[in-house]
Amino acid sequence: MKNNPKYFRGARNHINNTFSQLAYEEDPEFREWSRLEGDDKNLSKTHCITVFPKTIVNKVKSPDVGMDYSLNAYQGCEHGCAYCYARPTHEYWGLDAGLDFEQTILIKKNADELLTSYLKTFKGAVSAITLSGNTDCYQPIERKLELTRQLLHIFLKYKYPVGIITKNTMVLRDLDILSQLSELNLVHIYLSINTLDEDLRRKMEPRTSSVKKRLYTLKTLTEHNIPTSVMMAPLIPGLNSHEIISLCKEVSEQGARYVSYTLVRLNGKTEIVFRDWLKDAYPDRASRVWKQIEAAHGGRVGDSRFGTRMKGEGTFATAIAQQFTVARNRFFPNYEPFQFNTQLFRNQQTNQISLF
Repeated sequence: MKNNPKYFRGARNHINNTFSQLAYEEDPEFREWSRLEGDDKNLSKTHCITVFPKTIVNKVKSPDVGMDYSLNAYQGCEHGCAYCYARPTHEYWGLDAGLDFEQTILIKKNADELLTSYLKTFKGAVSAITLSGNTDCYQPIERKLELTRQLLHIFLKYKYPVGIITKNTMVLRDLDILSQLSELNLVHIYLSINTLDEDLRRKMEPRTSSVKKRLYTLKTLTEHNIPTSVMMAPLIPGLNSHEIISLCKEVSEQGARYVSYTLVRLNGKTEIVFRDWLKDAYPDRASRVWKQIEAAHGGRVGDSRFGTRMKGEGTFATAIAQQFTVARNRFFPNYEPFQFNTQLFRNQQTNQISLF
């Protein structure tokens, strides 16, 4: 399977669901026969299932994620990033964190109705809702369904602040709405760029936009006065950890407001997916990379401790933090934290009360 151009996915296979009594076992002979015969349907085909949740906005309780509320119109992500922390969430739907996460996408087609209902009855302090707290709101199926575009229309209508996290150049499709939101200081985009190495990107994030297209996206958003920061996430020892200075320099030249990072953390079944991918994609350095990840998390690649899980600990983590400090001081000397406009939002109840 190494270097096979038909290998379209990050996960190498299906893996057992934590909550299932049934175990998945792959037949290696059938898989090899399928590959040799050119039958790549099991690797390339994506299935979509419509679901109808009762709520769409989630309160984020983690103190080190950097958002108060998230909204995900899609569950699962066809981008297929091998390291994705959202993979284990697919198990709650009776699916697996491996190929199911990339091939079976759950579609929340009533997302616009749920967001409208939420904003109409919202009470309390206004805080931005972030699209893609779990999976990318601009993954490939969005081009057809336009659920994210519908949501942006609603945010603009109610003048409610919205954050966006994506690694897909499809965000440029919505420049018209994003420009209007930006004029009111209601949007901030976080563009994920974790490497300048296209070969690494292609292997690690097989269905995402190329490095060149992401840099173009950053430049274009900046030219349209849409505030955009870059997330170097995740940072992986031995794969992209040497790119900190060069990446910060490049994205600053393309107009990024700031750059942040997280250290790779392999929670739940993501550990299995990433380990299999690493051995297949980089057999020459897999063992060394894995040991460095373990060392940066106190021996636990899935470290869940608040305060350390995102940045790591130990010698490597300290060196990374120091490099980012140098890079930020050099390339983002005048950085000021972005502040959403929280004064414009008026829901239906507030408007009715104001009549009296």
